[in-house]
Amino acid sequence: MENLLLPLFLFAACATLLSVGVLILGNLLGPKRTGRVKEMPYESGMDPIHDARRRFDVRFHLVAIAFLLFDVELLFLYPWAVANKNPDGLKSIANANPDFSLTVVFAEVMVFIALLTVGLAYAWRKGVFRWR
Repeated sequence: MENLLLPLFLFAACATLLSVGVLILGNLLGPKRTGRVKEMPYESGMDPIHDARRRFDVRFHLVAIAFLLFDVELLFLYPWAVANKNPDGLKSIANANPDFSLTVVFAEVMVFIALLTVGLAYAWRKGVFRWR
């Protein structure tokens, strides 16, 4: 049992030592000059000179939501891309299930990509990606 866990413990020990070593090395060799400007907090691209309850511009949220939307939607394409890399696996599924058709799957993925393209065009036309 110890032989099976030894590589795991070695990996954990190396990762811990490396991360602690990098932190210590950065503190020892890094610049130590401080100033009023360096100690100011940085808040989403806005200078923190007003009240903390000040409203943020909606563009920050629109860009973040658009990024998350298209990032997550691309994750749905990953299994299809992996399945298409091995066509023998798709053929075995098609042989096991007579209702399964490779052209139907391809058409569904193309509709999905078309919907993503329409969503991107809509966001672009509405000016979500335009930074004023």
